Order: sequence, then structure tokens, then C-alpha cells
Amino acid sequence: MVDIKSVARKVIQDETVAIQNLINYIDDDFEAVVRLIYENKGRVIITGIGKSAIIATKIVATMNSTGTPAVFMHAADAIHGDLGMIREEDVVICVSKSGNTPEIKVLIPLIRNNGNNNIVAMVSNTDSFLAKNSLYVLKAKVEKEACPLNLAPTNSTTAQLVLGDALAMCLVECRSFSSRDFARFHPGGSLGKRLYTRVSDVYDGTNRPCITREAGIRPVILAMSKGRLGAVAIVDGEERLEGIITDGDLRRMMEKYDDVDGLTAKDVMSKSLLDALPILDGLTAKDVMSKSPKTISEDELAYNAYRMMEQNSITQLVVVDKDRHYKGMVHIHDILREGVV
Repeated sequence: MVDIKSVARKVIQDETVAIQNLINYIDDDFEAVVRLIYENKGRVIITGIGKSAIIATKIVATMNSTGTPAVFMHAADAIHGDLGMIREEDVVICVSKSGNTPEIKVLIPLIRNNGNNNIVAMVSNTDSFLAKNSLYVLKAKVEKEACPLNLAPTNSTTAQLVLGDALAMCLVECRSFSSRDFARFHPGGSLGKRLYTRVSDVYDGTNRPCITREAGIRPVILAMSKGRLGAVAIVDGEERLEGIITDGDLRRMMEKYDDVDGLTAKDVMSKSLLDALPILDGLTAKDVMSKSPKTISEDELAYNAYRMMEQNSITQLVVVDKDRHYKGMVHIHDILREGVV
């Protein structure tokens, strides 16, 4: 009976060692390739055959998503017409373990004959045809495959993938590629929305429940009910924020009065709670409000607003400008509805 867990652990260990060994092959050629791509006005054309072609497509996807224009070209298709996509200013990266496949041997001279000498080998066998006929060599060297037969591409393709990631991330650093840049290439899904959706995109600026500090509790409750945000902002005559009253503040206020304990549902069925407890009518907004509400700017990312709510166990933030003028409220439901999280 095969010890499945042991086999799996050995594969992971073998691939871990193969990746770790790549550190020794980050040399002057690797640095030169990064600079060549960064300073070049053309695209990166990445080609390969078999499993290496699959890895090439992933490296292309990573580069495109991080600001380096890249195109995949299958090595077999290249010699049947796709070679026309390569321009003289492009950098061509050929991914191959052996570097001696028939397609590669045909392809490299054709690329050169078409006037492009920016050929980079990503190869394990540094004595191969590909390595010897390339401007630079990225050494994806592995001693053996994790396959027990040493046949199926495992360590070799993992090494190619990791080396491609290292190349792409070096270019990210060179370009000072930011999260905003990333968002431009990932507009779809929650990931993209986290990076570009702002508070101004999700909250309703026309729904601005607010009241002055001298207002009674009855107008406070009416304003809160009308706004349907579970809170009302307290503002001064110039609509600068002074505080907030939430439905939680109202519940805590009620707990302070012993008379509430004697009320039954019957007492308030045909009249409001304020009518049932006249003492509450003597209170004003300033007696109940929280003076330091959590605020946020319209320009802030909606995802950051969500994180603030989550960290403070609240469901809304007051939106203000730089002078603390009240703009409205963003509710957690606004953010969830937009699919930001």
C-alpha cells in the first residue's frame, strides 16, 4: 500500500528545495534582463512548448496585471504564422527545461533573421542550444524532477514559475507600481472594487439626517426614522459636525430611566414611547449625543470605511469634508451592496 502522505510530503519537500536553490542563480544576467525589459519600449513576448508553454501563459498574465505589456506566443504556432507578432523592439523570453526541443531550434534563428536580438532563455540546461543562442540566460536550474520516474515536469515548471514571478515583481518595484495602478488593470470583482471604489461612489449624499444640539428627543427620533440609517448627525448652524446619536444611544438612554421598567407593550401600542414617558420629552440632543463620532472623507476607499466599521463594531460612518462640514453617512449596507467585500 502506498503511503500517500509520505509521497505528498516528499514532492513538496523536493519542490521547496528546487525553489530555494534558485536564489543561487539570481545573477548579473537576471539583473540585465530586468533592466532590458524596464528600459525597452516594446513588449515582452514569452514563448514555450508543452508544460513550459503553460507556465509562459501564467508569467504573461502576471506581467500584464502588474504593468508590463506581455504577449504569449506558442513555439509551435510561431513557425506557422504567429512569428509575425514579434517586433524588433520586443524582448523575447523562451521558456524551456532542456533548451534543445526541435521547435526552439527552428524558432531562435527565425527570430534573429527578422531583426530581433533581444532573446532571453529561461532554461535549466545552460549548455543547451537555447542558452548558447540567447542574449541573456535566466537559470531555472533543477537537478531532477519531483516525479518518482524523473519524467513529469514538476520541479522544473515550479522553478520556471517562481523565476517568472521574481522577474515580474522586480519590474513592479522598478516601475513603482502602486495599488491604484493595480486597480486600473483589475476593475472587475471585489478585488478591483476594493482598490478603486470610494466612499463618494457608495453613499447617498442626498440622505443627510441631521439636527441641532438643542433639538428635543422627539425630532431626533423622527429624523433618525426618516433617514433609515440608524443614526442622526448633530450639527451647528454652519452644518459642522458636533456629534452623533445612534439607535444604540437611544436604547442606552432608555435604560437610565426606572419608569421604563414599568411599561408594558399595551402602554405604547396606541401611542408613542415619548407620550408614554413624558420625562424623555425634556431631553435634548446634546444630552444624548456622542461627541466624537467616527468620520471619513468622501475620497477615502470604501473598503477602508468597511474596515473602520468592522474594527469599531459600528454600522455607519459620518462623511465630512476637511473642515468637518457634514456631507452624509455611509452605512455598511451601502458597501456590501456594491460588492466591495
